[in-house]
Amino acid sequence: MIAFRKIIDVCRAFGIAGDPVRYKTFTDGHINSTFLAVFREGDEERKYLVQNINTVVFKDPDALMTNVVNVTHYLRKRIRENGGDPERETLHFRKTTDGALCLHDGDYCWRIYAFIDNSFTYDLIEDSAIFRSAGESFGRFQRLLANYPIENLYETIPDFHHTPKRVEALKAAVAADCINRAEQVQKEIDFALSREADAGVALGLLEEGKVPLRVTHNDTKLNNILFDETTKEGLCVIDLDTIMPGLSLYDFGDAIRFGAKTAFEDEADLSKVSISLELFEAYTDGYLSACADALTKAEVDHLAFSAKLMTYECGVRFLTDYLCGDTYFKIDYPEHNLVRARNQFKMVEEIERVMPQMEAIVQRIYKEKTED
Repeated sequence: MIAFRKIIDVCRAFGIAGDPVRYKTFTDGHINSTFLAVFREGDEERKYLVQNINTVVFKDPDALMTNVVNVTHYLRKRIRENGGDPERETLHFRKTTDGALCLHDGDYCWRIYAFIDNSFTYDLIEDSAIFRSAGESFGRFQRLLANYPIENLYETIPDFHHTPKRVEALKAAVAADCINRAEQVQKEIDFALSREADAGVALGLLEEGKVPLRVTHNDTKLNNILFDETTKEGLCVIDLDTIMPGLSLYDFGDAIRFGAKTAFEDEADLSKVSISLELFEAYTDGYLSACADALTKAEVDHLAFSAKLMTYECGVRFLTDYLCGDTYFKIDYPEHNLVRARNQFKMVEEIERVMPQMEAIVQRIYKEKTED
């Protein structure tokens, strides 16, 4: 647990004045830890999100923050040009008193950004209108960045969504079996390797020139969108650590993987795990309403498949981490990553079962949006 005194010291290093009022753990995700700190200046309370960057995962936090700050500055300009509110529709990061983008402090690396009031996130939703708004938000995010110079982006996690390399890492983990777990999860290993041919489909399309390299978020979970408390509409895309050159299929597929499920990703009762076609349709409608005319035919034709690909990849990553001793994802109990892997693989089976319906939904909506 990080002491409040430490949070105060970090805030002072970023030039935050006023009297400290309170703090709390805001989120404690798989990778970074985030705290909400409140300071009073006169009669006004100011809120800040103070985040500890995981430097084991993000080995070059300065490059990461260069990406994030440059992209948010670009977004602010585009949002203003479109008549939006840049104060609420994108993140605002503070610099340290020395002008640095992050604070290196021993084993820690800190950053701070302004808290956006009257906003909230979802982890699991059943309201299709909310998920449609999420799709529109990520589609709009991609469109706003359509002309951003990709060559200026650092690759913060090399090969992050390189699914074939994820499968190779799994094979290596099985062969090494460093903590003697492989024998007990042979069923899961067999499941993953039986679908290895799917791993290279998206990158094959890129190599053939059928899909372009784009500026992509690369971690489009539903809880990476802030929603407005009043309108319940998507407000701001957050958690930009993995913004890199990538494929639209990664962003679309990962959003479906996370948001169109009927259970949380660490649900152990697999009978509860399925895909909601209603939510899939809602997200697709929102996404294509924002960027249909910017996509290639191959991108559109593989949107449904991308949901399977990203779910498969995530399952492979969880299984690999379990075999390697849980060195990447945070866990709450020894079998946590195994439960997550089984959950993702069950979702893959469910997507395979309804793939024809998903593909038909995409084509129908795409036709509607491009004929308007």
